[in-house]
Amino acid sequence: MELVVARIGRAHGIKGEVTVEVRTDEPELRLSPGAVLRTEPASAGPLTIEAGRVHSSRLLLRFEGVKDRTAAEALRNTLLIADVDPAELPEEEDEYYDHQLMDLDVVLEDGTEIGRITEISHLPSQDLFIVERPDGTEVMIPFVEEIVAEIDLEEQRCVITPPPGLIDDRAEIASARDAEAAEPAEKTEGEKSGDDA
Repeated sequence: MELVVARIGRAHGIKGEVTVEVRTDEPELRLSPGAVLRTEPASAGPLTIEAGRVHSSRLLLRFEGVKDRTAAEALRNTLLIADVDPAELPEEEDEYYDHQLMDLDVVLEDGTEIGRITEISHLPSQDLFIVERPDGTEVMIPFVEEIVAEIDLEEQRCVITPPPGLIDDRAEIASARDAEAAEPAEKTEGEKSGDDA
């Protein structure tokens, strides 16, 4: 099975290093020196990682044969793809690979359908599920213990307990607040005109 493990960003310095947007929970395994990765577009690769280091909380990689800034910049936005055995599981019990979570049905504890996971965004602070609702809109669900109550791979579902406002229609909440805020303002104007009379 093919998995996108990173996207190449800007060139860093003049010796061929690039920043990468990591898309795997196991960068030390997938993006270690010696790893050979296919690319999208295919014409950019395959690429062999020569060295890697963390700089200002960003992962920097250098590939064999990429020796200067011009060659590094030419790789910008290239996706790095690893071959992974579909039966392979992460070492930790409550960890999952992205491909295991993709297309899971997202439901509330009472069974109410929210949508399905179409993308997983790996941010520095936490991971986010991008969930497509039945009407085609998207909602972002933080992949944290307080919100994601259960991942059931056999049933292909993700049970969530979202806090108020996370999946509600925010427009309605905002308009209700606006209406409440407007009422006292109208009263004040009425009181002022009463004083003038």
